[in-house]
Amino acid sequence: MDYMIRINEIKLSLDEEELSLKQKAAKALKINEKYIKNLSIFKKSVDARKKEDVHFSYSVDVEIALDEEQIVKKCKSNKVSIVKPYIYQPPENKRSSAFRPVIVGFGPAGMLAGLILAEQGLQPIILERGKDIDSRQRDVNDFWQKAKLDEESNVQFGEGGAGTFSDGKLTTGIKSPHIRKVLEELYEAGAPEEILYSSKPHVGTDRLAIVVKNIRKKIESLGGEILLETKLEKLHIANGFVHGVHCIKGEKHFDIETDSVIMAIGHSARDTVEMLYSLGVDIIQKPFSAGARIEHPQSLINKTQYGKFANHPKLGAADYKLSCHGLHERGAYTFCMCPGGTVVAAASEKGGVIVNGMSSLARDGENANSALLVGIEPKDFPSEHPLAGIYYQREIEQKAFELAGSNYKAPAQLVGDFLKGEKSTALGSVNPTYPIGVTLTKLDECLPDKVTQTMKSAIVEMDKRLNGFALYDAVLTAPETRSSSAVRILRDELLQCNIRGVYPCGEGAGYAGGIISAAVDGIKCAHAVLEDEH
Repeated sequence: MDYMIRINEIKLSLDEEELSLKQKAAKALKINEKYIKNLSIFKKSVDARKKEDVHFSYSVDVEIALDEEQIVKKCKSNKVSIVKPYIYQPPENKRSSAFRPVIVGFGPAGMLAGLILAEQGLQPIILERGKDIDSRQRDVNDFWQKAKLDEESNVQFGEGGAGTFSDGKLTTGIKSPHIRKVLEELYEAGAPEEILYSSKPHVGTDRLAIVVKNIRKKIESLGGEILLETKLEKLHIANGFVHGVHCIKGEKHFDIETDSVIMAIGHSARDTVEMLYSLGVDIIQKPFSAGARIEHPQSLINKTQYGKFANHPKLGAADYKLSCHGLHERGAYTFCMCPGGTVVAAASEKGGVIVNGMSSLARDGENANSALLVGIEPKDFPSEHPLAGIYYQREIEQKAFELAGSNYKAPAQLVGDFLKGEKSTALGSVNPTYPIGVTLTKLDECLPDKVTQTMKSAIVEMDKRLNGFALYDAVLTAPETRSSSAVRILRDELLQCNIRGVYPCGEGAGYAGGIISAAVDGIKCAHAVLEDEH
């Protein structure tokens, strides 16, 4: 099949079945239904712009038993076009090296880099400092129930990376043909089929564990090797080239000889970034964001977004995405909104508190939560040191830890009290979901002034667009500091840093923000390894 016809903006009411898509596609093409050999959904979204007419909007791809060009010409519609189906094509493998490439980190970037290299027969070795997904889940639950933190096995570290304990959100602002490859691999590994066409795809925390395991098994079946609970201690460098890696697994220290290392370390491997800096790797400051998770009743968000259609069984839990340019350059914005989700205890260092959000696939919890974040620029950092942003993040996290009682509880405040500048003393109608428990306080005492002032003006502005956003009883739980990396590890057009053979990759290196963009960057770095002729 060389070409298909794509038809955009096919409207279905909430009560119409998808079976009628074929009939509507035939009507749009002005042909008889019998000439449509195959129809697949390319994109599906909810159109809730008019509250009295909430409906689904579809883009579909059809294969027809007629001349495509002639039909498209006859339609005279800008909603109809000819498309070529996506088929992933790896670059030619020009690599002549006898060494196996090493990948550091088994989050989305490391997983996809490993998969591509394994598919091309390079038998990559992947190092992951954390544990396998099942052991990791036990350690995370231990932390959530008993406030017992394992610094090597937590929400940030372990098989699947930080994205495993999230909503599994697959939306992204980047444009890349490789997005399709990522989605297809996730679907093949057990993600729900709708991720292939939903306008806001998500996998769900509960399903992500299965997906991650299956990708690991696929890499292993192709000759790749995943070394769990194995930490990169340092790189062996001579004459500006990498020659190997030194690793620690329990009490055991060992070296792996290699000339290619993809550093897919994630945004929380601060000790690894410090090691790279000590080796003379070029690292610069990068803006990051800080703020809190805001929790509302999910029923409020459903009603505000969907009006009278709020409880329609086909719609599920509503979401939102808001931003405003307030008092400062980057303003404030909501990020990683989790419908029917929970706020997560996401610390990876002793003596610090961090929050994040996650949802199961069903998204059936009582609360909606989202990060409400404010951009922090390098000029706001305490110094010009390349790692100053990391140290600033840590300072905020440690302040929050102390403010809430030095027991991994998180500082929290009612939105109404936050806006008035008053300490909260009692919860209202919204019960916070942060699993270790919250300490009611004033968030001004742990978040920078720029952040709290901008958040306050943003909540008032956002309430005008999402009625109820400034609900007095809504709960703010802080701090969210790890939405992105605070450094960028510089790389050239070959995607290598100033140490040859080292490929900074993904979110931790400052080249991605989220599951999909990190996975796409993993593919790009794998391609760079394949195209390197040494």
